[in-house]
Amino acid sequence: MVDEPSRTPVTAADVEHAVRLSVTALRAGLAADWSAPAGTLEWDCWETVEHLSDDLFAYAVQIGPAQPPLDGEVPYLWEARRPGGPRNAVHADRAAGPAGLLQTLEASGALLTAMVRTASPEVRAYHGFGVSDPEGFGAMGIVETLLHTHDVAEGLGLAWTPPAGLCDRVLARLFRDVPEDPDRWRVLLWATGRADLAGRTRPDKWRWYGEPLSSGAATP
Repeated sequence: MVDEPSRTPVTAADVEHAVRLSVTALRAGLAADWSAPAGTLEWDCWETVEHLSDDLFAYAVQIGPAQPPLDGEVPYLWEARRPGGPRNAVHADRAAGPAGLLQTLEASGALLTAMVRTASPEVRAYHGFGVSDPEGFGAMGIVETLLHTHDVAEGLGLAWTPPAGLCDRVLARLFRDVPEDPDRWRVLLWATGRADLAGRTRPDKWRWYGEPLSSGAATP
């Protein structure tokens, strides 16, 4: 269990940093086959980045209205382009190629960064895992970014290891009772069912906890 007074909050700068790292890493695979499966997902690499861009967009708009919804999502139309594909409101133009796809990721990340930075810490909005605050939505966006970049990097044959401090801050914000193992990236992969951890059974089901924590959020 996280000791709340000693926790370092997740900030808008963390969201910006995570997306920048992701885009930089994935640019190394522009010439690769983006139709390859993304890690263990049922989606290909293109679809997974499109889904990630959509995640960041969705978290940004959820805290955007003057009175954010507490019982459902802002009603954009989310739809899949094929059976089994991700249900997105954001769809990248295939004619723009992988470079254009990464532009949509960068732009959606900038939207979430701006909303986490400017929204009042008192804002609350609906999420399926619990009503959350701007810090929580920022942390969710980072987790989506780190994990789906991992999935796509596996599919494209790229290296990807995000900073331990970034992993530690989102673990402290969204996950409960995670091990104190010093490899915080490995712990995040384990907590989301993507990796084994010595002495621990890999979870077959997982979730995060986005509910606001007592100390509030920091948004520099």
